Amino acid sequence: MDEANALFPGLLGDTAWQALPEPVRRMHGNAPRVAARGMADVEGGTHLVVRVLRTLLGLPSPGTQQALAFSIERSNGRETWTRGFARSQMRSVLVRDAEAPHLLERLGPITLRLALQHDATGIDWHLLAASAWGMPIPRTWLGKVVSRCSARDGRYTFDIDTRLPLAGRLVTYRGWLEIVPDD
Repeated sequence: MDEANALFPGLLGDTAWQALPEPVRRMHGNAPRVAARGMADVEGGTHLVVRVLRTLLGLPSPGTQQALAFSIERSNGRETWTRGFARSQMRSVLVRDAEAPHLLERLGPITLRLALQHDATGIDWHLLAASAWGMPIPRTWLGKVVSRCSARDGRYTFDIDTRLPLAGRLVTYRGWLEIVPDD
């Protein structure tokens, strides 16, 4: 797959893509497979609703300094991301929205529509809308999602914080990854 047709370079455009830090470009580029290892701190609310949602969506369980194995498989314009946290595995599928220059991420029965914004240090992912089993979810139910990937000390870094109205923190995970040679 050439870089111009790859998911993230295609959504961001060549000038923005080239301005990103090298670890971000390596992670989100056009390689058919990326494998990485790192560490993550995961926090999550204890409310019954958020615990059930975390399980339903395959989100990671809370815990500090969790070893993280991460992979991306790219094929035909779609990326399958697998995140192996110490206590759980999270899988999502990312594709380009056919209707707008947005990213769609499917986590179990939920599909998120995200706008990507960039600066010279990284990419911010902004939640625009979501659906469950193909049915739109009212925006007010989605709460606040803050998501950013960047680089520090030559490593790819991530910081994701998801909070729901009334129920509070669904999941927050932050940490770093280093790309490893494909086994």
